[in-house]
Amino acid sequence: MSRLIRVLAILGGAFDPIHYGHLRLAADVKTALSLPEVRLVPAGIPPHRTTPVASAEHRFAMTALGCAEFAGLAADAREIGRAGPSYTVRTLEDLHAEQPALPLALLIGADAFAGLTLWWHWERLFTLAHFVVVERPGAASPVEELPPSLQVHWERRLTTDPLRLERTLAGSIVRVPVTPQPIAATEIRAALAHGAAGREQVRSLLPGGAAQGAANSGAYSQARQQSQRRFGPQPGGLAAIWAHPLCRKPLAWGLPSGVACFARLSPNRASASRVSSC
Repeated sequence: MSRLIRVLAILGGAFDPIHYGHLRLAADVKTALSLPEVRLVPAGIPPHRTTPVASAEHRFAMTALGCAEFAGLAADAREIGRAGPSYTVRTLEDLHAEQPALPLALLIGADAFAGLTLWWHWERLFTLAHFVVVERPGAASPVEELPPSLQVHWERRLTTDPLRLERTLAGSIVRVPVTPQPIAATEIRAALAHGAAGREQVRSLLPGGAAQGAANSGAYSQARQQSQRRFGPQPGGLAAIWAHPLCRKPLAWGLPSGVACFARLSPNRASASRVSSC
């Protein structure tokens, strides 16, 4: 495609921590669909999984540092500043309120899409965004055996024309094959809990800034120590992450110079608008 299409793409997740599986997926879809931007949105309280090990603030900070390595990727903090479970419907409603005329596209793995009927107000999602279903080439796709209520939407909304994403605000489904990234966050967390030696083991799996940020904050080593004492994870000091060289010039809310971030925090936190490269 010779031009960028006017669509804002969103990729949500726990990002505990952010790694190249997340980032390369977002970058591959951005290229495949000629998107101007993909925003990565760390969940404050993920509704469909156990509580993340690192705090929401740490996960956002590592996501921002990871996005700095990829042109057109940016971190968005709106879910970590919102009370209650991080429901996608609410995030999409927030984005629509900010730019009502801008089409939204939700990036989602084929496995997750197959389980969409378990999401909160799942059918409303089709009125708020398009779906970009990410699949592994050659692998059996779970979208071939969808629940009947979801199969109806799949058959009605599926398109092979990416330009349809910008012609309407929401409601279409596009399939995009991406290169498999066999990276497990569980293994990365276990390695990062063991200090410098562990970081060396996983240095090819996540951005250096994110790995160093995790080390500076002690997010995973603290959780390991606490789990040994049968306690839950505790948030460490966010300021420690910004000791990374990218963060020598803190801006609003301590976000680093040179990193594109979108902070939408609750009223009891400092508020920041977009921080762009400078």
